[in-house]
Amino acid sequence: MKKASLALVVLAGAAIAAMAIAWPRAQHVPAASPAAYAPTPENIARGAYLARAGDCIACHTARGAPAYAGGRALDTPFGRLYGPNLTPDRETGIGAWSADEFWNALHNGIGRDGRLLYPAFPYTNTTRVTRADSDALYAYFRSLPAVRQANRPHELDFPYNQQALLAGWRLLYFRPAVFAPQPQRGAAWNRGAYLVEGLGHCSACHSTRNRLGASGETLSGGLIPTIGWYAPSLTAGNEAGLGDWDKEHIVALLGTGISPRGTATGPMAEVVARSLQHLTPGDLGAMADYLKSLPATSAPQPATGEAASEQLLAEGKRIYDKQCVDCHGADGKGRQPAYPPLAGNRAVTLTPAVNAIRMVLNGGFPPGTAGNPRPYGMPPYGHELSDAQVAAVLSYVRGSWGNAAPAVTSPEVNRYRAVPLD
Repeated sequence: MKKASLALVVLAGAAIAAMAIAWPRAQHVPAASPAAYAPTPENIARGAYLARAGDCIACHTARGAPAYAGGRALDTPFGRLYGPNLTPDRETGIGAWSADEFWNALHNGIGRDGRLLYPAFPYTNTTRVTRADSDALYAYFRSLPAVRQANRPHELDFPYNQQALLAGWRLLYFRPAVFAPQPQRGAAWNRGAYLVEGLGHCSACHSTRNRLGASGETLSGGLIPTIGWYAPSLTAGNEAGLGDWDKEHIVALLGTGISPRGTATGPMAEVVARSLQHLTPGDLGAMADYLKSLPATSAPQPATGEAASEQLLAEGKRIYDKQCVDCHGADGKGRQPAYPPLAGNRAVTLTPAVNAIRMVLNGGFPPGTAGNPRPYGMPPYGHELSDAQVAAVLSYVRGSWGNAAPAVTSPEVNRYRAVPLD
């Protein structure tokens, strides 16, 4: 890039930053009292539950490291970020933070030092968290054992590492806002909306992002950047969504990782294991109520491919009868709870077919949960089947037993052979 172009980027960013500082301004909601964030058993227990609901451990704990001590890498199209230390160490964690400063980060996306936080920390969702819940989270994190572990600096490409550009992004895509219950809806629906839209930050994965990384928050589904998994639609009206699911099947999937309609694998298996299985049945039911109420969206759908040829289907059936029929059955109905159905299973009929491809290549592993303590996993076949064979068997599955999804091609399979597992 020429120096003149670089100068224009910097000048434009500075102008945008000046506008962003003036509008919209950060909001402040005071604590009800110092007792709201005091380290009482009640506040700590409530905060621990909320941390589980928000799956905070996922981004703030490196593998093999102490819980919430930070360091887990998060790859994005703009570079790599690292989750910070949330333990109460005064030097490297939040030990020197006040409850107001913690709220400011959660609600306004602004750090203790006044720097703007990157939206990989989902403050576009957590801005809806109430001050009371923020104070309970603060009490919980301050109760953890202090771990001295310095935060790793982010590794973002230029110009995405510039605060001026981030200020412009916030001007376009972020407005601080507390969750506002809808009085015409019941308490359960509002609780579900609060969890899905706020702490649960479901739109972080289940919404399409634009070129600047902003989410439409429509829950209409989208490919998760860099990790190569497709988070399906959660809307009721979308054909691939949850509209025709029974409520108890949604609750079962969220709480145990398995249901008669499908099984949680990939990134969702981790969410269920570390977060959702620990929620109360009432909260899981509230989330299901809210999700089933969501209307159809007008989000653009991926282009569909061609139907499978008779030759491809015949080859796919041959492979299926040899490798798959013992578990999933000749009728594709599977055997619950061990072997999920393939007939009518949106995990295998979604377009793009990335999730199904990755499960055949690398195996499918549901989480171990209290409701499913001994999960059955699907072995990987990537070492045994060629790209053409994987494409054939998936094309057969996606076009049988009432499934009517497009065929899978060898190049599609090959594209995801080298994609990291997480």
